[in-house]
Amino acid sequence: MALIKGGLLDRRGFLKTTVAAAAASSLPLGGAFAQTPKRGGHLRVAKGHGNTTDTLNPGQWDNGYMLALSFGLHGRLTEVAQDGELIPELAESWEASDDASEWRFKIRKGVTFHDGKPLEVQDVVNSINFHRGENSTSAAGPIVAPITDITTEGDDTVVFTLDGGNADFPYILSDYHLVIAPADGDSIDWQSGNGCGSYKLTAFNAGVSSSFERNENHWRDDVAFVDTCEMLAVVDPNARTTSLVSGDVHAIDKVDLKAAGLLGRKPGVNIQSIAGTQHYTFAMDTRADPFKDNNVRQALKYGINRQELVDKILFGYGSVGNDHPIGQGQRFFNSELEQKEFDPDKAKWHLKEAGMDSVSVSLSASDAAFPGAVDAATLFQNSASEAGIDLKVVREPKDGYWSDVWMKKPFSAVYWGGRPVEDQMFATAYQCGAAWNDSFWCNDRFEELLTTARAELDEDKRREMYYEMQDLVANQGGVIIPMFANYVFATGETVGHGEMASNWDMDGERWMERWWINS
Repeated sequence: MALIKGGLLDRRGFLKTTVAAAAASSLPLGGAFAQTPKRGGHLRVAKGHGNTTDTLNPGQWDNGYMLALSFGLHGRLTEVAQDGELIPELAESWEASDDASEWRFKIRKGVTFHDGKPLEVQDVVNSINFHRGENSTSAAGPIVAPITDITTEGDDTVVFTLDGGNADFPYILSDYHLVIAPADGDSIDWQSGNGCGSYKLTAFNAGVSSSFERNENHWRDDVAFVDTCEMLAVVDPNARTTSLVSGDVHAIDKVDLKAAGLLGRKPGVNIQSIAGTQHYTFAMDTRADPFKDNNVRQALKYGINRQELVDKILFGYGSVGNDHPIGQGQRFFNSELEQKEFDPDKAKWHLKEAGMDSVSVSLSASDAAFPGAVDAATLFQNSASEAGIDLKVVREPKDGYWSDVWMKKPFSAVYWGGRPVEDQMFATAYQCGAAWNDSFWCNDRFEELLTTARAELDEDKRREMYYEMQDLVANQGGVIIPMFANYVFATGETVGHGEMASNWDMDGERWMERWWINS
């Protein structure tokens, strides 16, 4: 067995010896702060997310507002730190069998839920089981599907048995859906918002606002610096910007990139630009005409001017994408895959292969999908016309976009935050039948590789498989990924923080427990 415990964990070292783990544990938990944190005060943040249909059900979280709420209220077994490495959270250590098909997690002692109930192994079992099973509607269902059994040993160890080896399994357990909530019969109590995170929920008005107070009994003393927090759902970018400039809020996300330079010149405002795995997409329903035909899909992919979108939509705050969701900084990024360029002639060739001289499609877009999504769709419309593609832009309402348009309309704009490891991203959004497979794409070879790659412990062999998977998604899949976008958000001058995480927006969406007020 290989043991991991203590502080930081290099993902390449999952199956190393206890010597490597002990060296990692000498590093500070959570990383060193660049500034000295101050306690006290009230932190108010406006988020460009939030729907009236939002729920405290962890299986249904699908936007940045609920991510931030979940990281404040709840704990998970593992945590992605600011530097991108994995650290223990509610699990204080874990160990894997030699083939990585069985994992033992030792649960941290002294942790209590907000109501004072101690954390127990049954809470962990029920919380993960909540997302499992044929009847599960959880978006995390695909990533926990490889778990065949969860058992306990004594009062402090939970054992996960998988259907095959998975060297990245501890990373999977950091997924924002996989919170540990109190056991309630065979299920969990998610309705009350009772968690073991660093903040307690004092009010939740879906799609409007939420408020929080510090959990004085939290097991860590190096997080949760402000006394209280308030989070507002402000989807309109102008309203968000105004609220920051006026001093009504301390921070906003999804900064309007057209105005980022001007906003950054205003006294008391700091623009934060963090490169990560966030990417903006146009998803095609591969079950519907004309998107059933891969030649049509390829024509659309060659009919978009990616660099123009990076220049005019991201204003340079990002990079071109290549129709797969793996970022350049990730371990198995396919650097050898030919980069697609705007090529009207190649797009026309693919249309002819599909038996068409031209094609007409409608693209649904709203700035609720990502900042500038409607403008991006219009630019796509203009470039596609050079390839004989009549692309009609349908401007959709911001409110209800994720419930009424995404995965309902056959061609729509989408944003993705990415995932820390390749398997997690592919299993969440590209595996056949996954709840968030927004192109409804199924490919037998991809499915075979997905299963084989996660069980392969040889890094070179895994790389070869993940390279092929990126090729399959890029050239046979149903999602156009023209650009990777930096996380661009803004903070007021009184906001203090350490190193900014890049795994999600706004410091990995853990701003509630990582930031403080300098007053």
